[in-house]
Formats: sequence, structure tokens, C-alpha cells
Amino acid sequence: MYKKYVMGFTLASMTIMASWVCARELKINRTAANPAFRIEYANTSMVEDKHSFIEMISGVSSGQRVVDYEILEHTMKYHLSDKDYEALLRIVEAEAGGEDQDGKLLVANVVLNRVNSETFPDSVVEVVMQKEQGIAQFSPTVDGRYQSVKVSEDTREAVERALYGEDISRGALYFCAREKADSEKLQWFDRKLTKLFAYGNHEFFQ
Repeated sequence: MYKKYVMGFTLASMTIMASWVCARELKINRTAANPAFRIEYANTSMVEDKHSFIEMISGVSSGQRVVDYEILEHTMKYHLSDKDYEALLRIVEAEAGGEDQDGKLLVANVVLNRVNSETFPDSVVEVVMQKEQGIAQFSPTVDGRYQSVKVSEDTREAVERALYGEDISRGALYFCAREKADSEKLQWFDRKLTKLFAYGNHEFFQ
């Protein structure tokens, strides 16, 4: 009879032990399954990020430019009065109406460089109309071209580029059209100034 009780106790213990092992294994399996799910999710996210990155790189390499226009709207460097803006348009058209847009941009740059310089007046109108020893700094203001020009859309775009801070002038403060300038004026340019470069029909100096 004693053996009968021992056998029963042993069977009961083994049953409890087996149940505990099964429960433990189930918990381990569930725990192991969670990281697998997280890894799969992370891999999916990484694939999407990689795909977006490749699309961005493809756009850049294809020559597409991604522009945030909301930022551009707040990056204008020069805020001119209506009078100064009109003067800049007219002098650019009068001096560089036959040039390409970069040639027009260069003339606008020179005018704005003078406005920023301590050597010249502080407004576009004053710079454009300035005279030194009775000689106009910009000949179109005295030969009628400044007053009579019709400003083209290309000139407006060039001026807008300048107002937004695009400057390709290398700091030039002077320019002249050598083929049209009188010899005395050219001698002054060559003797007193440093030539920076030539573009179109103009030479630019500092």
C-alpha cells in the first residue's frame, strides 16, 4: 500500500512538472516571437526610407531642382521703393537691352554695388543720376535712352535676380562698352581702374 501512495505522488509530481515546462516553453516562444515582429517592421521601414532616398538622389542627378518656394518668398535681399525699382529697370534696359539676361544682371549688380558702397550715393535713383564734375555716370540719362526705353520681361527677370541677391559681378563698380566709349574716357578706365572681366559688349572694373 505504501508503494501505491509513492507511485501516485510521483505521477502527480511528474504531471505538475510537465505542465510547468510546457507553460515556460510557451512563454519563451511568445517572447521570441516579439523581436521577430519588430525586426520585420524595422526592415520594412528601412526599405521605405531607402526607396525615398533613392528617389531623392535620382531627382537631383537628373537635373531636377527641389525648391521650397515659401522660403524663397522671404529671401529678397533688396527692398526698393517704387521709384528706385523703376530707375533700376530703366537703366538696365538702356545700358544692356541688347545683352542676354546675365549681361543685364551684371549691370543691375553694378548699380546695387554702388548703392552698397560708401563712395557712391545711397539710393538707386541717386546712383543712376549721379554726375562727377558735370559728367553723367550713366550716359543713357543724358542721351534720352533712359527716359524712352520700354522695359522687357527679360530685363525684369534679370533685375529680380539681382534683388534676390544673385551677384555675378565680382564686386564691379564700373563698366563700359569699349567700342562705343570715347578714347579719353577709356584712358581713364584703363589708368585708374582694375579690369575684372569682359562679358558681352561690356568690360567690368573695380
